[in-house]
Amino acid sequence: MSPAVKAPTTRAKRASQPAKSGKSGKAADHNIYDAKSLAVLEGLDAVRKRPGMYIGSTDSRGLMHCLWEIIDNCVDEALAGHCHNVEVTLDTDGSIEVRDDGRGIPVDTEPKTGLSGVEVVMTRLHAGGKFGGGSYGASGGLHGVGASVVNALAIRMDVEVSRGGSLHLISFQRGAPGNFDSAKPDAKFSKKSGLRKGGKAPKKGTGTRIKYWSDPQIFLKEADYDITDIHARARQTAFLVPGLTITVHDHRTLVQTTEKFHFTGGISEYCTYLMPDKAVNDVIRIKGGGHYVETVPVLDGAGHLVPTEVERDMEVDIALRWGEGYDSTNRSFVNVIATPKGGTHMAGFERSITKVFNETLKSSRITKASDPDVIKDDVLEGLTSVVTVRMSEPQFEGQTKEILGTAAATKIVAAVISKELTRYFAARGSKVQSRLILEKVAGAAKTRVSVRAHKDVQRRKNALESSSLPAKLSDCRSDEVEHTELFIVEGDSALGTAKSARNSEFQALLPIRGKILNVQKASLSAMLDNSECASIIQVIGAGSGRSFDLDQARYGRVILMSDADVDGAHIRCLLLTLLFRYMRPLIDDGRVFAAVPPLHRIEMVGAKRGDFQYTYSDDEMRKHLKSLEKDGKRWREPIQRYKGLGEMDADQLRETTMDPTKRTLRRITIKDAAKAEEIFELLMGNEVAPRRDFIGTNQIDLERIDV
Repeated sequence: MSPAVKAPTTRAKRASQPAKSGKSGKAADHNIYDAKSLAVLEGLDAVRKRPGMYIGSTDSRGLMHCLWEIIDNCVDEALAGHCHNVEVTLDTDGSIEVRDDGRGIPVDTEPKTGLSGVEVVMTRLHAGGKFGGGSYGASGGLHGVGASVVNALAIRMDVEVSRGGSLHLISFQRGAPGNFDSAKPDAKFSKKSGLRKGGKAPKKGTGTRIKYWSDPQIFLKEADYDITDIHARARQTAFLVPGLTITVHDHRTLVQTTEKFHFTGGISEYCTYLMPDKAVNDVIRIKGGGHYVETVPVLDGAGHLVPTEVERDMEVDIALRWGEGYDSTNRSFVNVIATPKGGTHMAGFERSITKVFNETLKSSRITKASDPDVIKDDVLEGLTSVVTVRMSEPQFEGQTKEILGTAAATKIVAAVISKELTRYFAARGSKVQSRLILEKVAGAAKTRVSVRAHKDVQRRKNALESSSLPAKLSDCRSDEVEHTELFIVEGDSALGTAKSARNSEFQALLPIRGKILNVQKASLSAMLDNSECASIIQVIGAGSGRSFDLDQARYGRVILMSDADVDGAHIRCLLLTLLFRYMRPLIDDGRVFAAVPPLHRIEMVGAKRGDFQYTYSDDEMRKHLKSLEKDGKRWREPIQRYKGLGEMDADQLRETTMDPTKRTLRRITIKDAAKAEEIFELLMGNEVAPRRDFIGTNQIDLERIDV
């Protein structure tokens, strides 16, 4: 349902029609360019003419940005210590209501304009209490255009301020103040400046309520509010402002929902919430600050902007936690405003944390002096971080505030990281966890260097010319990656049969001996030192972990071919664990398959020689035999049960498992990566008790044990 309500439309002349001048009917001369050709947009007209300059776009993203502007003003009150509750309501008529219990927008008269504070804030660009006037120490609304922009782009806005024991009301239509004759957004409107009294309010009960309907003349018809994004933003803000309660009501559907967000743990709790994998260490909390001086225009007593040197304070608060995986999750904020594209504070963070790791790795002798330095990507591998800074009047790039531009932030954040993280690594109480973190980063660097060293053998042409590939690999002749297949075969005994059964033009074979290393339990360095795991990574040729490059993979399909028994299922699961943890893009792209070899061979009596029928489970065999018996067909006893792939001859293996025209393959997919990660940890991780409980309380179908 679109949040924009319908408004009466007016027909306009097509731009392609020539304008007429005077009685002569002659078209105007578009080549004339003089002072009369210039247009001056006053007040909020500029916002309505070029909304993209202020909110980014007029689709759902711009619609959501308007809501963030209103909510951020409430959060600024919370940062100043005056607001504890924010309530957001999405209604069926397309309206949005945001209510807070802050101080309330000033209702007294602003002397320069003669207007009430509410009207100034809602109708004048670059007006507000965040230009160094002392009302806010740190805030997200800094340009003074947020509320007025939302007002300009709303077909109707109602503002209610509870302050001084009274309710003060005012309404706007597309930025113009006045009165509506009913509660409907398209009600009759009459322009009129000034606040209206709306009755009494509790003397200690202050706050602001803003309700608005977005303008359908501005926003696209398909623009809508995404409740999932609203919940995510509310949750994020509640983490960043501990103690603040944000409640979101969605009345747009038959089943109305209410979600409440309130946290007391701050960014440490947020860091834990964001972690995608199992943690290596407890949350590291780094706090500090610094001073800087900048020259900014400041209003003097006469209302003129005068360049003045101002001393500023910056607070830095960072939470860090490394996980066992290689995906990084990093969030950065300035005065609780997210900066998804980073900026000067993130530049200082990344530069300094890399320097600290290089110094600590060398001093602790985890890496040698001759080893190459670790780089930013090595340090960020598996890292979940929340970087926040609080400061007065930060300089953002654009109204959307996605990038911090204050130059001093780089030096201050870098100094805090250097001092506090070095102290953490040197502390006795954190020696064990520090060692785990340092070894993880060193392992990431080792992997990166190894991948770079083998880059020339990742392409098939170079690999075929190189002797560095495992000798046991039986490669194929084709160099068309999309048509090639790599069979990872259990045991050397099956290799000989598989060599005879394969089509060597496009099918390659790599045998493995028994059960490979369980990489869910093992460290990165242990995985790299394991010959079987290293061979698989080397043969696939696309690297591993963070450096995995799907485009470099040497085969279009990776097929796991193991025996049709419990041991074979276990080996298949171990192989999937390796692929899931270190080469997941292969699975995401649908390139990983499990071969489905038969479990039984039924030889028919009275049929032509070589007439065999295959079944793939005991239950299927019993059903098939009943069907044959019903049809009066006979078979030879005993029925052959395959104990392994090596018991088949080449023709049987080709027909049942390797011939693309006759075989059955099971594609391995991940519909829910987070759930898959949880299941892999449960079934393959270090904790035995949860796995035993899972097996004991669930009837596990052995046919699905590898899924």
